[in-house]
Amino acid sequence: MKERRLAEPMAVPASPTASTWNIANALTIFRLVLVPLFVLALFADGGHQVGWRWAAWGVFAVASYTDRIDGQLARSRNLVTSFGKLVDPIADKALIGAALIGLSLLDELPWWITVLVLAREVGVTLLRFWVIRHGVIPASRGGKLKAFLQAVAIGLYVLPLSGWLGTGRAVVMAVALVVTVVTGIDYVARALTLRQTSERAAMKRARRAARQP
Repeated sequence: MKERRLAEPMAVPASPTASTWNIANALTIFRLVLVPLFVLALFADGGHQVGWRWAAWGVFAVASYTDRIDGQLARSRNLVTSFGKLVDPIADKALIGAALIGLSLLDELPWWITVLVLAREVGVTLLRFWVIRHGVIPASRGGKLKAFLQAVAIGLYVLPLSGWLGTGRAVVMAVALVVTVVTGIDYVARALTLRQTSERAAMKRARRAARQP
């Protein structure tokens, strides 16, 4: 039996019967709470103590996993709320942003990588607001692959690795960066297409045509 594919929460209307205080939103809030705990563990004892780095990785791994399951719960149990649709992407970007900036501050990751990834994430968020009246662009498979690769790459950089493992994580990060850029370009193209082909755009064109003599 094929697994039923569930739409992205952003593309699902908020349920009128779902309470804001549900398990999916609780996991999202829990992820937000984990962000400062992750930062504290990452920078503990100068940021290079092996035990604390493993602790930071554990917090990051748990937070990343909640990102996977809160959306699944919201969709499968009809728990999508306006609050969750707002806070979930904030929690995602807070976690990724804190990790990237923290690693760059510790000289573990070049700043240009952090700037590139965060610029893409902020840019996509702004595009979401730019096209929100025309519709919602659901996450593509590439976007989901991007999120997975980013989480894996960042997790590997949080771990105290060296030697061939250190080289391997650089390769994973390079692949994540390529997918990040490609999916960002794809999102821009889809946003432009949506603004031209949406029902709202068609109505505007019809009104302009009606006003012409």
